[in-house]
Amino acid sequence: MVWPVSVKGVLTDRQKRVCLLQNERDEWELPGGRLERGETPEKCLKREIREELGIPVDVERLLDVWVYEVQPGAEVLIVTYRCHWDGKDIPRISDEHTAMGWFDRGEISGLRIPEGYLRAIFSVQGVSPKRS
Repeated sequence: MVWPVSVKGVLTDRQKRVCLLQNERDEWELPGGRLERGETPEKCLKREIREELGIPVDVERLLDVWVYEVQPGAEVLIVTYRCHWDGKDIPRISDEHTAMGWFDRGEISGLRIPEGYLRAIFSVQGVSPKRS
């Protein structure tokens, strides 16, 4: 079986809130997207965040790799990195998503968000995810 690869980034603001985007399945997800032929995961993530949020980022360290069943029979390999944003440009949502938000640790656990994204987010924040 061959899986598509999606590269995602944990991006925080100065208040240490995490940027999340709401998709068409009404789930919250990290910014990022599909790896294209000939592209490194880091270049993919920089391109995807520029497309989705309109801001440049630096890709830092690898956080997690996991398989996500998006729908029954449809799986995606998710590769998650820590990203850094200098805060100069103002993020704006693209038409790929229905909403964008900055969430603190207490708000994230109550959202409809896949477990793998929670692991990556909370690894950056140094705590284990707890669902409410």
